[in-house]
Amino acid sequence: MTSATIGLDKSLAEEVLSSSSKIIKEITKRLAQKCSDAGRVSVPKMDENQLVFYQLAWMKAEQEIAEHFVKYAWDSSVGSTDLEQKMAIVFAAETVSHIRGEISQRPKEYLITMEEMETALFSDKINSYIESAMGISNYSEIVDKIQEKGHFGVYGLSEDHESFREAFEDFAKNQVAPHAEHVHRHDDMIPEEIIQGLRDMGCFGLCIPESFGGIQPNDKPDNISMLVVTEELSRGSLGLAGSLITRPEILSKALLKGGTQEQKDRFLPRIASGELMGGIMVTEPNYGSDVAGVSVTAKEVDGGFVINGVKTWCTFAGYANLLLILCRTESDPNLKHKGLSILLAEKPSFTGHEFSFKQDNGGSIQGKAIGTIGYRGMHSFEVSFEDFFVPKENLLGGEEGRGKGFYYQMEGFAGGRIQTAARANGVMQAAMEAAYRYAQERKVFSKPIYDYNLTKYKIAKMAMIIQASRQYTNYVAKLLDEHKGQMEATLIKFYASKIAEWVTREAMQIHGGMGYAEEYAVSRYFVDARVFSIFEGAEEVMALRVIAKDLLEQALKG
Repeated sequence: MTSATIGLDKSLAEEVLSSSSKIIKEITKRLAQKCSDAGRVSVPKMDENQLVFYQLAWMKAEQEIAEHFVKYAWDSSVGSTDLEQKMAIVFAAETVSHIRGEISQRPKEYLITMEEMETALFSDKINSYIESAMGISNYSEIVDKIQEKGHFGVYGLSEDHESFREAFEDFAKNQVAPHAEHVHRHDDMIPEEIIQGLRDMGCFGLCIPESFGGIQPNDKPDNISMLVVTEELSRGSLGLAGSLITRPEILSKALLKGGTQEQKDRFLPRIASGELMGGIMVTEPNYGSDVAGVSVTAKEVDGGFVINGVKTWCTFAGYANLLLILCRTESDPNLKHKGLSILLAEKPSFTGHEFSFKQDNGGSIQGKAIGTIGYRGMHSFEVSFEDFFVPKENLLGGEEGRGKGFYYQMEGFAGGRIQTAARANGVMQAAMEAAYRYAQERKVFSKPIYDYNLTKYKIAKMAMIIQASRQYTNYVAKLLDEHKGQMEATLIKFYASKIAEWVTREAMQIHGGMGYAEEYAVSRYFVDARVFSIFEGAEEVMALRVIAKDLLEQALKG
């Protein structure tokens, strides 16, 4: 087997991936035993070597995505071809190479011997597969197939979802993209015509059942539609459109999970129509991803609650006229996250970088936009409350919802995480397309840079990453439709967010000096991509407190 003659051997790819999967399971089992205390996972023990658990989470993400990529590439029902199969073969080899490289750097810390590593992941068959699959000629062949077929890989969508995708691709190209550079460079507001256009297309009712005025079937969730729209809008511009449906998504799922019938009837139709635009207020200055530490208080008074404190990173909070606010309604500090509730507060809509609103009873809310290097258009605010009154009927879930705010917002955030993956996929797609075009136009040393195999290597790797990420994202959407997939949603959010920085960085690099100039959109893609690993859960928290901890817990259960 040579790099020039590697075949499209699904069974060999699966066999090699099975070897790395077994190693991950074994080291997870050993680490779980080491970090257990009375049969439960000890976070302080995990924190003694955070690097190992961060990397364990990353290896698990790559492993799961690679395994699914191979299945997708040989699924005739989605229209996969030899292009997707070649991508999957190479992606699987890269994944196993990364995993064995990481573990072999610090085997003692992973509680495994080099002899075990060599037996499991350095056999002649695996060595030969990796060397053959990762040969430079295979990357060039992938790009040649892309050029021949005229696309970067099939989306594998149903006919209805593909029509949906094309409609929003057209909207993003013709309505969003023309405004993207102006808004980014001037830190301007989203043009009203974009928001109204998405209202007209029913965009804000994507996850709301038809019985409440949305476009989702009453009898079955449809997360794929939400992902398709999110990806295409993000491809046009992350800040102008790609995140517009995230807040309605989080709001609606929290309402559907915990809202009273009266609350659902009152709010969901107005969210679906776009009459109510949402703002999500969870993060605080001293408590980022540590939601249990929320300190903004909601004190019960006659007829409702008064809110005091400061929330930060509240995207779209100025324009939003319906706020989801996670507050501490219970005074007992020992309750931690069980002392949190959600209040739904209405306020006037404001444009600009600052807003202030005073209630008739003297309560007030004011916000100021935080300057950011990218993700401009929606603006993220720091918001302060002073005796801001919210009526009792706006306590999510009513009296039954007191102390359950953490769980309600987590229902919304699972959708937010998978949406972040779709947003990352859209930005990566836009960056790759820009790099592909520029590489064919730009000449260096008398020939297009596209003709150099280093350029082809980069484009091929971008295409593989995006396709693998997209297909796993769609897979997770189907799991969420069945009320499963919480862990998988975190895995793909973690992976897509981090890898988007590499893709946009390399797209920028292919542009050379012009990639650093605002004249080309690729510089915007790069700074926009940087936010993915921060919002909807910082990558370190996702890796250490969610993925790795869950893996250890599952290992202890056997």
